[in-house]
Amino acid sequence: MVSDMTERPSPFSVLSEMAVQFRRNARGLPLQEEIKTYWTGVGFTLGGIRFVAAMDEVAEVLTVPHYTRLPGVKPWVSGVANVRGRLVPIVELGAFFGLNVRLDDRERRILVVEYDDMLNGIVVDSVEGLQSFPVDEYQSDIPENISTDIAPYVEGHYMAGGVPMSIFGVHELVSSESFMAVAS
Repeated sequence: MVSDMTERPSPFSVLSEMAVQFRRNARGLPLQEEIKTYWTGVGFTLGGIRFVAAMDEVAEVLTVPHYTRLPGVKPWVSGVANVRGRLVPIVELGAFFGLNVRLDDRERRILVVEYDDMLNGIVVDSVEGLQSFPVDEYQSDIPENISTDIAPYVEGHYMAGGVPMSIFGVHELVSSESFMAVAS
């Protein structure tokens, strides 16, 4: 009988050699990138001015639905619409602020706002979709293009392509006394 006189490497030495090879062939760790926090909202325009409303303040965006006019309300209240079985007041935001906005309803959009179990449909000129901004780029001042009527509802701004997008507080609007006083 012939015996095998060659020595077999121990499991430990095999694993040690593999570890050396892995280290030799390993790539470095990826560069650690700073993770930025973003603020996201729904961009919209009103009277040529760009705004953004916080995501959690806008329930949905709609085209202007068919609505029924209401007697005895202020001129900025267009009427009431049935949206999926719920009555939603339709409010012309431009008219509320005294802006002379004359756009076709096919171009305009409604921001549906739910606040304290009450829905409001706020008509704006257009919606620019979701907008995200790095939180550290927030500017607390109110841009010069914001009128004194709109300023109480603006909470600062972000810059988008060199143009300010003012943060519009829709919850502040729909809970304000002047907005709630719809009777003429």
